[in-house]
Amino acid sequence: MTDRKFANTLARGLSVLRAFRISDDGLSHSQIVERTGISAATITRLTYTLKELGYLSQNGNLLRLGPSALALASLAQASASFMDLAAAPMQELANKTQTLVLMAVRDGGSMTLVRTWRPRNAGSIWLETGNRVPMSRSSTGQAFLAALSDAQFSAMEPDADLTDQRQFAHDQLSSQGFVFVQGAARFSKRVNAVSRPFFASNFGEPVVFGCGATPEELTDERILNEVGPALRDSMRDLELKTGGRRALDQLGL
Repeated sequence: MTDRKFANTLARGLSVLRAFRISDDGLSHSQIVERTGISAATITRLTYTLKELGYLSQNGNLLRLGPSALALASLAQASASFMDLAAAPMQELANKTQTLVLMAVRDGGSMTLVRTWRPRNAGSIWLETGNRVPMSRSSTGQAFLAALSDAQFSAMEPDADLTDQRQFAHDQLSSQGFVFVQGAARFSKRVNAVSRPFFASNFGEPVVFGCGATPEELTDERILNEVGPALRDSMRDLELKTGGRRALDQLGL
C-alpha cells in the first residue's frame, strides 16, 4: 500500500491476529510466517508487542489469541445490536431450509464467517465461525461486492473479472433479491450457497447473510424456488425490525 496515511506496521500486526483460525490449537512463529507472508524477524517483533499488550498469549512454543483480543471481539459484537435481533429468525431459517445460515464480514481480500446457525437434526459437516471464503467466485463475496458503493469498490482496485462479477451480482439482486454463483463458476464444487447483503447503521460497509450446504442438498433449483426466496424474506423482516433501509433501496434499485 503506497498511501502515506496507511500505517503498514499496524496492518501487519492485525494480519498476525487474522492468521488464527477457529480450528487452531495455537500457532508457532513459523506457521504465522507462512500464513501472513511476513518475514520471521518482523513476526518476532510483532508477536512480542502483541503479547505485551495482551492480544496474544504463549504456552511453550505456541501462540494463542489473548484476553485483550477476546475483550475487543466481545465489544464489537455487543455494539452490533442487529445480531441479537437476527438470532431467532436466522435459526428459524436454518431449521426451515435445512441449510447452514451464516453471517460474514470482509476480512482483507476474503469474507470471514462471524456467526453461524446450524439446522436442528442435521448430520452434515458444516463450515465454522472463523472460516474464510474468497471474495471472488463465492455468493458471499459477490453479494458484498454488489452492495459496495462505487467509491468503495474502486478503492479495492478491482480487475475486469471482479468488476464483471459485481455487475452480475447486482443484476441478480435487482431481479430476484439474492445472489448465487452457478455451476463451474463457483469457487468450490463442495459448497453451494445463496446470499444477500445487509446494511447496519453502525457499520461503514455491508455484511452478508447466506444459506449454504452441499450441492446435493442445496441444488440450484432449491435456491431459486425455495431457499433464496426464504432468505430474501427473512432479511426483509430483519431490515424492518432494525429500522434500516432495504438492501435494494441502498443500491438505488
